[in-house]
Amino acid sequence: MSPMTIGLVMFAGMLALMVLRIPIAAAMFIPGALGYLAMTNEVALFNMLKGSAVARLTLYDLSVIPLFLLMGQFATQGGLSRALFRAAAAFVGHVRGGLAMAAVLSAGAFGAVCGSSVATSATITQVAYPEMRRYGYQGRLSTAALATGGTLGILIPPSVPLVVYAILTEQSVGKLFAAAMLPGVLAMLGYIVVIALYCKVKPELAPPHAPVPWADRWKALFGVWPILSIFLVVFGGIYGGIFSPTEGAAVGATLTLFAGLASRELSLKAISNSFIASAETSAMVFLIFLGADMMNASLSLTQLPAQLADWVTHLGIAPLWIVVSVLVFYVILGCVMDEMSMLLLTIPVIFPAIMGLDLWGLAPEMKAIWFGILVLMTVGIGLIAPPVGLNVYVVNNLAGNTPMSETYKGVFPFLAWDVLRVVMLLLFPALTLGLVELFFQ
Repeated sequence: MSPMTIGLVMFAGMLALMVLRIPIAAAMFIPGALGYLAMTNEVALFNMLKGSAVARLTLYDLSVIPLFLLMGQFATQGGLSRALFRAAAAFVGHVRGGLAMAAVLSAGAFGAVCGSSVATSATITQVAYPEMRRYGYQGRLSTAALATGGTLGILIPPSVPLVVYAILTEQSVGKLFAAAMLPGVLAMLGYIVVIALYCKVKPELAPPHAPVPWADRWKALFGVWPILSIFLVVFGGIYGGIFSPTEGAAVGATLTLFAGLASRELSLKAISNSFIASAETSAMVFLIFLGADMMNASLSLTQLPAQLADWVTHLGIAPLWIVVSVLVFYVILGCVMDEMSMLLLTIPVIFPAIMGLDLWGLAPEMKAIWFGILVLMTVGIGLIAPPVGLNVYVVNNLAGNTPMSETYKGVFPFLAWDVLRVVMLLLFPALTLGLVELFFQ
């Protein structure tokens, strides 16, 4: 077979293994290894495996992933999410749809110390959903707001998928975090507007209740100072050049540990569980890295990425439409794959093609950062879009008494804002690159 045919067979084999529910790391590794063997020999394959594993697992930049995961685990186990929701609910909970708005606000704030969409959804749901139901909120709005708000866990830095993108494309983690800040805040504010409009059209979804006295509001607000302090120290240190993103993650994990201990929510068992959960998730991520490395090494031998890049640059259609097609592809792919697997599998193939396009006259680094944020926002859509929507499944499973169909009906208005926001970022790169230019140039 020709190298191109081998590459196509590898892709088909990977998809077949995924359909058979083989873990994604193995689904990428097995066809990648067989394809590499078909184009070389056993000695070359084993040498590649030895060198690839050592190079990947000794990469210093990768240590930022388990550190941010540990930071998120300490925040989850330390009860910081409860303080966030109480503070947000104290200020906006009395308006129609206010508790749903409070859930989104607390999810955005929690995402600033978590970095995981699923963890944010699960944590905030356990805190906010019982309160929303207690005040008569219907399941459609409650679960949809919680699933959508959970996506802020990866949209607002720190974001583990964004770290992965930075490593794959050799970009600055700090610059990508700065670029994600404004789009992430824009997403959060847009979700609040969606809730307000939704409740105006269907007021029966969320009855109002009596406002909280101002003394209690200030007391609840005082409870969120640890999270605000951690955010300012970590990202102020990164953008101020005091420490690197990896060092910032270590500082953030330490401060979050102390905050959990100070709140008396973080027991020895909870600390142990945090380390174990972080190790398990890190091991899964690194295995996916190794599987993707094997697949991408084989694809490089087939010259498929280079031929794809050459084909795209000579299509003769507007570069912007090519980017739109790629983003639509990510939305579709999000229906069958998680965000980490999507990035590891596709970025090495798609990124060279995007970098070969003339997009708004952007310099290569700015183009890479802008495209990375677009991908991140699109991945967020995949987390709540039917027919899968991982966040929807997580929230619906925790809620228990709301039909899945109702949650999906509630999600559609939020999806409309997601699409509009991606279009805005696509047409106005300054929304993404403004803070990068402010902090780093």
